[in-house]
Amino acid sequence: MSTAVKICGVTREEDALTAARCGAHAIGLVFYRASPRYVEPQVAAGIVRALPPFVTPVGLFVNAQADEVRSIASEVGVQLLQFHGSETPGFCLQFDMPYVKAVRVRPGVDLLQYARDFHGAKGLLLDAYDGSLHGGTGATFDWALIPPSLPLPIVLSGGLSPQNVGEAIRRVKPAAVDVSSGVESTKGIKDPAKIAAFISGVRNADV
Repeated sequence: MSTAVKICGVTREEDALTAARCGAHAIGLVFYRASPRYVEPQVAAGIVRALPPFVTPVGLFVNAQADEVRSIASEVGVQLLQFHGSETPGFCLQFDMPYVKAVRVRPGVDLLQYARDFHGAKGLLLDAYDGSLHGGTGATFDWALIPPSLPLPIVLSGGLSPQNVGEAIRRVKPAAVDVSSGVESTKGIKDPAKIAAFISGVRNADV
């Protein structure tokens, strides 16, 4: 199977369309106001309307209220939810939408227990740990901390770039890779050449 690609932290329609043209399977829209990649729901709705078929819009939330998740998901038209905070399995399941749960990986984090707890998720998104940031750190983590046989698909994130994504795929063999800062010119603004190079690196690794 080919590795799916998600370009996260999209704030502009042109960046979403560039990602789609280059072959991205999904784009991530951040609805966490503390993030430099936060996008207003009405802007995000326009981005989603512009997407071609078969590119999945993903809504990223961090410890949001349930009513806020429902309202934004409906207004924007996201098709997958991504939870980056301390949300419980019950919280994530209440929306009757597919979701992935992010885990900030560091020594001592039991990924097998996470997979058991969030068995209703479509996958675990594994990101670098930062005490003050929920994603978008630009840092990698020790991929050796990932158990060899997690019972959920892995979405690998954290410090990926055109330079290291090939090695990451060969070592981890994730179902998907997720990149944000690694394909940017500035925070929230994507670089078309970096997006193309990143997706090319994924395809080369798949071969």
